[in-house]
Amino acid sequence: MSEVAVAPRLPASGARADAGREELVVVPLRRRWRWVVPAVLVLLAVQVGRLVIENPRFRWDVIGRYLFSEQILEGLFLTVWLTLVTMAIGLVLGTLLAVMRQSRSRLTAWASRTYVWFFRGTPVLVQLIVWYNLAALFPTYSIGIPFGPTLFEGSFNDLVTPITAAILGLALNEGAYMAEIVRAGSSRSMPTSTRRRARSA
Repeated sequence: MSEVAVAPRLPASGARADAGREELVVVPLRRRWRWVVPAVLVLLAVQVGRLVIENPRFRWDVIGRYLFSEQILEGLFLTVWLTLVTMAIGLVLGTLLAVMRQSRSRLTAWASRTYVWFFRGTPVLVQLIVWYNLAALFPTYSIGIPFGPTLFEGSFNDLVTPITAAILGLALNEGAYMAEIVRAGSSRSMPTSTRRRARSA
């Protein structure tokens, strides 16, 4: 039960009160209707659950039959694996971008800011489509010495598989968001004088 403090109690006549010290009388704050909202929420949850369970159009028998099928389990494993891989890459990339953003070099900070602006402002679905169809723009790729001989050449279709495109699109997007999280956390943890020097640099 919440409590609220009221006006200080004055010392009895003839009693000597210590300087700066006052005795507070704490009176419980009564809320008689605070159980109404939880009760309404519980009733709504029960009603929604009842509608979902008793609705025959959900076909729970079909869902139960295919819930643990091989295709569903493979998709679940792939989803979890992609999540772990892209989060790890995004964390490393975001930390690097956050450090670059706080650099005194204007070019380095501008590059980090531009990366974050582009990948946060572009929908993830568009990024995935671009990476998956990159071979339409660059059919082949080559590795070699600049202005010299080509050492290796291959097809982008062989290099950018659906899994590779998913990792690239999700990890690069996650890196942009993680950079802002790391940068905000490091800025708040720095002393005020350090933040002022970093902004003025």
